[in-house]
Amino acid sequence: MRSLLKIEGITKIFGGLTAVNDVSLTANQGEIIGLIGPNGAGKTTFFNILTGIYKPNAGRILFEDQLISGMKPFQIANQGFSRTFQNIRLLKEKSVLENVQVGMFRKTKAGLWASILALSSVKKEEQETIRKSLEILSLVGLDGMDEEISGSLSYGNQRRVEIARALVSEPKLLLLDEPTAGMNAEEVEEMSALIRKINANGTTVILIEHNVAMVVDLCDRLAVLDHGVKIADANPDEVIANPAVIEAYIGKDQVEEVSSFVEN
Repeated sequence: MRSLLKIEGITKIFGGLTAVNDVSLTANQGEIIGLIGPNGAGKTTFFNILTGIYKPNAGRILFEDQLISGMKPFQIANQGFSRTFQNIRLLKEKSVLENVQVGMFRKTKAGLWASILALSSVKKEEQETIRKSLEILSLVGLDGMDEEISGSLSYGNQRRVEIARALVSEPKLLLLDEPTAGMNAEEVEEMSALIRKINANGTTVILIEHNVAMVVDLCDRLAVLDHGVKIADANPDEVIANPAVIEAYIGKDQVEEVSSFVEN
């Protein structure tokens, strides 16, 4: 299996607080990897380092064997990264289609004057952007909802719009920050199915998630952070049986619930 992302000894310090401490992780092409751990474990900080929002104090990140740590966020996005956020970030007064089209910005080439003069190349590019956005909306289960105002949608569908916006640029790696937060059991199941579909279309996925049963059932591997330190990185069955993980995060009662959920 080909390595897509290599994270080597990443450390991030804020003042006197070490938020991420010497963390290494490899993501192979085609994997779904879950990143779990207690609140404050450093998971979102880790995502922010990967996407260039924060620069690491130590360590390095390689994407397709190219060094990307130290690049600006837009440069990393241009390598084939895309992400969603823990708190939904939509233009809530804009339509679903307009929100998804925003995700095409790094794929479009028309300049300012071409846009002002409404050249034929601009019109052609705009038509292609609409076509691609509609295609992705269909993929995420929002077919026919392109003219709806984003803020009027249910919470679960707003999440789908955000994922569609992240997908429309055709990323090689998709980072999802708590994609099922606030969802009921049925919505969690639907989101799992969507992530599997995205992955089956060739996109490698890393997701932060608190729903342990969901990630155990969904992911090829789980990595666990606790106080910024990686304490486990293995297949889901091994991770939930790891005494350090049980003590730091899962708890014995929940391990039994997770095992029962996966078996069913």
